[in-house]
Amino acid sequence: MPARATAKKAAAPKKNGLQTPPLPKGKPESLGLSSARLKGLSDAIRREVDKGTLPGAVVMVGRKGKVAHFDAIGRQGPSSDAKMRPDSVFRIFSMTKPIVSVAIMQLVEDGKLLINDPLSKYIPSFAKTQVGEVRDGKIHLVPMKREITIQDLLSHTSGISYEITGPGPIQSLYTEAKIYRRNMSNEEHAEVIAGLPLICQPGAEWNYSRSTDILGRVVEVVSGKTLSSYLTDHILAPLQMTDSGFHIEEERAHDRLAEPFANDPWTGNKVVYFSMTQKPISESGGGGMVSTAPDYARFAQMLANGGSLNGERIIGRKTLELMTSNHLGSDVKIATTHIPPGHGFGLGFAVRLEKGMAPYPGSVGQYFWGGAAGTQFWVDPAENLWAVLMVQAPGQREYVRVLFRNLVYAAVEG
Repeated sequence: MPARATAKKAAAPKKNGLQTPPLPKGKPESLGLSSARLKGLSDAIRREVDKGTLPGAVVMVGRKGKVAHFDAIGRQGPSSDAKMRPDSVFRIFSMTKPIVSVAIMQLVEDGKLLINDPLSKYIPSFAKTQVGEVRDGKIHLVPMKREITIQDLLSHTSGISYEITGPGPIQSLYTEAKIYRRNMSNEEHAEVIAGLPLICQPGAEWNYSRSTDILGRVVEVVSGKTLSSYLTDHILAPLQMTDSGFHIEEERAHDRLAEPFANDPWTGNKVVYFSMTQKPISESGGGGMVSTAPDYARFAQMLANGGSLNGERIIGRKTLELMTSNHLGSDVKIATTHIPPGHGFGLGFAVRLEKGMAPYPGSVGQYFWGGAAGTQFWVDPAENLWAVLMVQAPGQREYVRVLFRNLVYAAVEG
């Protein structure tokens, strides 16, 4: 088994001319895919661009270790005539979560933490966090029945919430705390969260949350590095993901930034996103990264390979197996659209449990996640298949993702 890259080897300096190496290509038919159907995938996305659903997109499909389809469609932004590029840079938002989850499990493999450790072992303030029971519209604080664990954070059963999942009294407290600011440190962010009430008892419910932001702080505490430094040393540089991080330098970003419509084309709502070239103080482990399709494809291919790429072991095969298994027991309440029917949740990924129930094709054991602006990736071990969708179209994300999945699976022949 290839050894994981050492920090010394991984921390090669980033130069302006450094490019992400391409994954090997293969003819679709040799990989059991239909070239005509893959062309139809691009044509369907192009029709959406022509209708004004989204400015543009980059799509990639890989099978059996090779890229079968890679296309840049439409424009990089609504106010630009620049065509979408294969290496256009996107805000990936919550597609940051799987990367940070892998980082946590690397530390488990290094013997530096256990996933059943209490969170307070690393961030003591969480020992005093209380649960907010909402009755008659008011929050009543009660003690935790047990402490939050690292596993709770990985599986989003911690009781921590998100301001974006409201409306609700506790989500309103998150909004009032302004924890979305990019000018606060991960340490400060974690302390603010620790002082807010949990939305439920730890382990009782699945709630999409800032749990992975807290995991980012745990990485810092355990490793003694900033989150960006740890990710670069142990994941991004070993995988040669040269355009991924919490920002991209302006010299590298030139003519490559993908932007959304200023106003949502379906609702008219204003869309305001962070600057991808501005280096933040807050390195959000839950949603702060930018990346490209070729970069994220290398992460997806590593996962499809069982945790390694080009001789670099990023995560152990059995550890990845644990991460991509369902961790939600039958007693865990799930009341959310973030987990589709027929799915559960692992340690950083949604996991398909049933052939049916979901409104799109897939295989049992498939795992995935996406980002608020519409980006998505998945890995299907049963089909030895992965796919990456890069868009900046928040209001259209569910529609475009289902369309993308349907058409990728329609191309599977052998």
